[in-house]
Amino acid sequence: MSIDARFEDGRDRPIKLKAVDSSDLKVIASLIQDSVVPKSEISWRSKEHRFALLINRFRWEDNLNLTDSERVQSLLIFDDVMKVSSKGINQENGTGVFSLLTVFWQDLKDASGRFELVFSGESVISLEAECINVLLQDVTRPYHAPSKKRPNHNDM
Repeated sequence: MSIDARFEDGRDRPIKLKAVDSSDLKVIASLIQDSVVPKSEISWRSKEHRFALLINRFRWEDNLNLTDSERVQSLLIFDDVMKVSSKGINQENGTGVFSLLTVFWQDLKDASGRFELVFSGESVISLEAECINVLLQDVTRPYHAPSKKRPNHNDM
């Protein structure tokens, strides 16, 4: 008999997850909630059909204690992307830091669809893609968040 993985199983290990359907994407979305993303770490390589972000991800899987505030740098890569558009993001200004709240998939036609990366302040990046092909991979060791604060959603 096999046993499903538990959330706690990833506590001390770097994460490397691939999403190929909407249920996989929900797992990744839960792990990237409240990530901090410098604008300079967002990349669109149109010839490669790849959109990537280097995010500072809050380690929800290892922060079960309400006083912990660890983050880790992670790559969030979307492959098979055909078009990128944005709303509420100043394209002229190369600086800035965004708080990534979630990502979700909206079916279009012929298995294609659109990713919506939702940031605080009502900013959105839309990625039209042929399919769901997303990778989340931790690339640094965890570190204590400089703010020493956990994300808080009590004001919602």
